[in-house]
Amino acid sequence: MTTDSFVFDPFAAGFAENPYPHYDRLRAAAPVHEHPLGFWIVSKYEDAAALQRSAQSVDEQDLTRLPTWKSDSGELGKENRMMRGLSMLDRNPPDHTRLRRLVAKAFTPRAIEALRPRAEALVDAALDRIAEAGTADVVAGLAFPVPFAIISEMLGVPVVEHTRLRELTAILVLALEPLPDPALQAKVRSANQELFAMVGDLVRWKRAAPGDDLLSRLITAEHDGDVLSEDELVAQVMLLYIAGHETTVNHLANGVLALLRHPGQARRLREDPALAENAVAELLRYDTPVQLMRRITVESMPIGGSVIPPGSLVLACVGAANRDPEFWGVDGDELRLDRPNAQQHLSFGAGIHHCLGAALVRLEARAVFTRFVRRFPEATIDELRWNGRINVRGPAELSISV
Repeated sequence: MTTDSFVFDPFAAGFAENPYPHYDRLRAAAPVHEHPLGFWIVSKYEDAAALQRSAQSVDEQDLTRLPTWKSDSGELGKENRMMRGLSMLDRNPPDHTRLRRLVAKAFTPRAIEALRPRAEALVDAALDRIAEAGTADVVAGLAFPVPFAIISEMLGVPVVEHTRLRELTAILVLALEPLPDPALQAKVRSANQELFAMVGDLVRWKRAAPGDDLLSRLITAEHDGDVLSEDELVAQVMLLYIAGHETTVNHLANGVLALLRHPGQARRLREDPALAENAVAELLRYDTPVQLMRRITVESMPIGGSVIPPGSLVLACVGAANRDPEFWGVDGDELRLDRPNAQQHLSFGAGIHHCLGAALVRLEARAVFTRFVRRFPEATIDELRWNGRINVRGPAELSISV
């Protein structure tokens, strides 16, 4: 329920740099909050987890109560929605089940474990370059090139000049922001169309030059008569690129920043490599790269003492839930790499939409964090600049001296 006087303001000065004090107020004043911009937001751990696990929709076509920044969604048609609304991120069963089943074959534990030597080699090479230079931007020099190279190699496409691709994905993820700006919406639609065309060209190139890679397997994939249409195929590849590097970049940069700001915790990880798996989970909990995850109610949803009507956009505030003191205890705002229940973070989602690439993210993060603290025990922060986003949040620049 919402107190009459409280309005959550993610546009407040300083929010992008540190949203967590704002989340504290949100949980206390309005844990189930109907926002004036036309969406709902839940911020307590149990409520956010319940929303993630619910059978509510992820398809914008089910929106009947349009938030301000979705006001043109119904008029413009699916071709203007993010990835044309065809990625598994935006589909409900049975389409979601079919799409995920076809893609999931590349993300089995065995397939991901086979990538470990390559991930570690990429991280070591990046750290060698940083050591040689003595200074570096962690984002450009480590957090971006490692996951981008891995997802490109998995898909079997060359790591071509990536500047425009990175620009387009950075614009496209703004579609996940609660930003009621018509000019920005038009910019997002334009980026969506350009990236859809760019990935379509990659698919056509791969059809003519197939190999032993994920994209070739998706092109020929079939399960019980199911095949991907051309547009579905392009949408899944777009999703893999975005999820495979945009969110991972922010997790890696957020994690390195947290370790630099907590040298005692970094020392613990350096001295106890067995802490690595739990450290990755705790760093995801402490500063998650995806702060908000959405559902659309297809029926009235009782939650936290309120009832959200059907057709509503509901945001699970993962950043707030991951620090909820009712679940995590009074030290929920602290970084503790040995936190016993760190694996219960909500950063990968839950239910049928649990992140398909979670094991790959963990593998990459483990390689980055353990090797970074070992190589650079005296690293210091020179400059920090945030990307300014409310949702897919992380440093745009993290300059260090080693």
